[in-house]
Amino acid sequence: MPVPPRLFDRDLHRKRLDRAAAAFAEAGFLKRRAAADLVERLETILRNFPRAVDLGARDGAFAQALARSPAHERIGFLIETDLSTAMLGGRATPRVRMDEERLAFADQSLDLIVSSLALHWVNDLPGCLIQIRRALRPEGLFMAALLGGETLFELRTALMQAEAESLGGAAARVSPAVDAREALGLLQRAGFQFPVTDVDRVKVRYAHPLNLLGEIRAMGETSAFADRRGPSLTRHTLARASEIYAQQFADEDGRIAATFDIVTLTGWAPV
Repeated sequence: MPVPPRLFDRDLHRKRLDRAAAAFAEAGFLKRRAAADLVERLETILRNFPRAVDLGARDGAFAQALARSPAHERIGFLIETDLSTAMLGGRATPRVRMDEERLAFADQSLDLIVSSLALHWVNDLPGCLIQIRRALRPEGLFMAALLGGETLFELRTALMQAEAESLGGAAARVSPAVDAREALGLLQRAGFQFPVTDVDRVKVRYAHPLNLLGEIRAMGETSAFADRRGPSLTRHTLARASEIYAQQFADEDGRIAATFDIVTLTGWAPV
């Protein structure tokens, strides 16, 4: 069986999350939005889930949204996991440090697995989905939201153009993203029944591209490519990228727009 390419450095990504943990709530608006959406979807499913897991829980946004919802009465035992121990600190809920690439759950041991804005960092998403399906009991539910589609296409465009001008080529600076159609195919390949995907496009405005970059850092979403060969991003290139960003993607008031596509996946383990 071919080994999937190692696109991301998981240890570096963990360090990014550790660094962001203390002030994550200040920049965690996308996490809260995605988690609240998953809870709203659960509210329409009138069945009990005795054992549930939140993969990539970060600061507990899903558990917090669930506590405010009537759906919490149908969730028995919820375990929060995260790649970063620092992200799991400061609360008393059942939680364990776990790499989403190497799940430690027995086959058919869980009734519900959710994940909000974490799985876009795994190197082998098809393999991860297979692990999740195996961990679910028959008719168990999987729901996840991940950044995909056209997320940060404005930033990607500006950086590529700026580097092409100064270097004659561009290095990868923004992570590649899965779209809804690809995600649907991955669910099917992993053996899920009744797979559904959709996209929530969020437009966020910033005073300057550097404000956007600062918020990405605060989210723990800074680039963590395994292959970091090539030139470093210089101040000159970053300044030129900011100019291009403003020229192409600024609104009339001068504020720049950034796109975040939240791709939501839903699937059921087969009977």
